[in-house]
Amino acid sequence: MALRFLSLLVVAAVVLQENCLGASSHSMKFFYTGISEPSQGQPHFVSLGFVDDQLFTSYDSNSRRVQPRVSWMEKVGQEDPQYWDTQTQIIRGTEEVFREALENLRSRYNQSEGLHTWQNVYGCELRSDGSKGGFWQYGYEGRTFITFDKETLTWVAPEPLAQITQRKWEALPGMTQGKKIYLEEICIEWLEKYLSYGNKMLLRTEVPKVTVSSRTEVKDGMETHVCHVHGFYPREIDASWRRDGEVWLEDTFHGFLAPNADGTYHYWLSIQIDPEERDRYRCHVEHDGLQEPLDVALKEPKSNLGLIIGCVVAALVLVCVIAGILVFIKRRQDDYNAAPRRNVAI
Repeated sequence: MALRFLSLLVVAAVVLQENCLGASSHSMKFFYTGISEPSQGQPHFVSLGFVDDQLFTSYDSNSRRVQPRVSWMEKVGQEDPQYWDTQTQIIRGTEEVFREALENLRSRYNQSEGLHTWQNVYGCELRSDGSKGGFWQYGYEGRTFITFDKETLTWVAPEPLAQITQRKWEALPGMTQGKKIYLEEICIEWLEKYLSYGNKMLLRTEVPKVTVSSRTEVKDGMETHVCHVHGFYPREIDASWRRDGEVWLEDTFHGFLAPNADGTYHYWLSIQIDPEERDRYRCHVEHDGLQEPLDVALKEPKSNLGLIIGCVVAALVLVCVIAGILVFIKRRQDDYNAAPRRNVAI
């Protein structure tokens, strides 16, 4: 129950994060969420840690314990037996801070008691070109409340009531510099350490499988082709429709890049074209798992005539079967009415 609840909180946290991280080789992110009045046994506070979108640690106020979520995190405890106790104490302290923050914000916004949420989303990235990035952001009631700008060492508050917190935090000695050091140094060091622990999972390469499905639109005779790219890792991928070798964006639709249960990813993109120009288009895919870019040609959509004939035949067979059953029932009813009646003990 708790983990299902965590997933919902992650969705809200991702909304807060928006475009803090661009395409990167590896990243580590943490999502903290506190709620004022949980129901049905849900926790007041939840913490989730991700490396390259893989959940590797979690904590909630019901269990009161930081727990590993992947087998490779066992190596951390072997190297540092105090690791899990230390992390648990740190998160418990954060939990108390979140409780106080919720009460203060409710009072500041002059709100009644009830359900309110306070979230913190932060993380760092190590890009493929060697550069580093990071973000630190807070949200209240699912909306951005205050964001840290590590380049200017300032806090950015989008609304007047958040500017109260902005002034308070910028007045604290060393707070902004400490956040910058964490994002650019400490966070990156731990990211590299976790990557070394989980290298078999996190540093692997899975080749994308590409298939194209097609159909003809009855209304206007145009063809819709969908390029499915699935089973690939890492997540960074370049997939596009090409017309005569050039990227073609017209009448192109893109799906969401989403994870599979095995940790790989899938993606799709579709295009609508004139059947006469089918040979001009290709689904173009570039990925680290491919030695060279892959171009998949479009196929002529299969005719629906066979499907229609099959449906008609199946309907006729069904009618015959139903008619036979009705005849059988009628005969049994006649036999029953003609047979002598007897009392049967129950």
